[in-house]
This record gives sequence, structure tokens and C-alpha cells, in this order.
Amino acid sequence: MRRVRTRAVLPAALMTAGCTLIGGPATITPPPIDPGSIRDPVPYDQPASASGNMVEYEQGGRTYRVLDSSYGYDERGFASWYGEEFNGRPTSSGETFDMYALTGAHRTLPIPAYVRVTNLSNGLSVILRVNDRGPFRDPDNRILDVSYAAAVRLDMVREGTASVRVEAVEPWQYRVR
Repeated sequence: MRRVRTRAVLPAALMTAGCTLIGGPATITPPPIDPGSIRDPVPYDQPASASGNMVEYEQGGRTYRVLDSSYGYDERGFASWYGEEFNGRPTSSGETFDMYALTGAHRTLPIPAYVRVTNLSNGLSVILRVNDRGPFRDPDNRILDVSYAAAVRLDMVREGTASVRVEAVEPWQYRVR
């Protein structure tokens, strides 16, 4: 009888351990970093990324249309964070994801684009460079995935998500030049 319980509990525990891929209380949190040591990127005019700027694309049975410009983008919703499990992997722009850089993933902004993200529960804000596509988990509510470093600056690591305002900042970026 005891052996049966062990066999039943172990697979359930292993399956549960792999369920959370994007920030949240169940995620293994990387070593802490000092938020004051992370400097905002300085936005500058850049050419559109050679990848990740298609007119539209499909993900999870939904079609997304990439905006022609970041001009005027201003939206409220939820942000989540991603870190260790994606660190070192390629982003949609073709760059390597660095969880310690101030970057983010957005479904429709041109790549790259610069945004100011403000955590609406505590007023903390940060400038990010959008260089990836996402979030695709809970797309009706989540509007942005931020790097681990950005989550530290926004004080949202523990909760995993935060209510945010995302505003594009100048220079405006374009999907095609």
C-alpha cells in the first residue's frame, strides 16, 4: 500500500514542478540583484529588426498584426516576467535573451521598440527595449513579458505578474524602413 502512494505522488509532483514557465511564486527565482545597479537603456533610433517584424503571424490559434509604428502606443494590462528558463535562448529579433538586461516581449510592437513600463500598484517604472514576441500565455489579460531584471526594478518578482501601463517612448520605431 505504501509503495502505491509513493508512485502516485511522485508523478504528480514532477508534473506540477514543470507547470510554471513564466514568473510566479512557484518559479525558481534567480539570485537576487540590486535594483539600483540596473540602468535603463537609452532609447535611440535603430533600424527595424530583420526578424520578428512580419506583417502578421499566428500563435496559439490567434493571428497577430504587427504595428507599423510604436507612435502613440499606450496600454494598460498585466505584465509577467521570464528569466532563467529562457536565458541564452534566441529572441524573435534573433538576439540572445539576457535575463539581466532590461528587455521585454510584446505581441504587436515593432522590434525593436522602447517602452516605459509602470507598475500601477507601486508607481515604479522602467524603460525597456522590446526585442521579443509574447506573451502568449493568457493573451486576453497579459500585454507584456518583462525580463527578470525588469521584474526586479518593478518589484514584481514574488507575485509573478503586475498591473502595468506600457507607453512607447521616442524615438518612435517602425516595423519597416
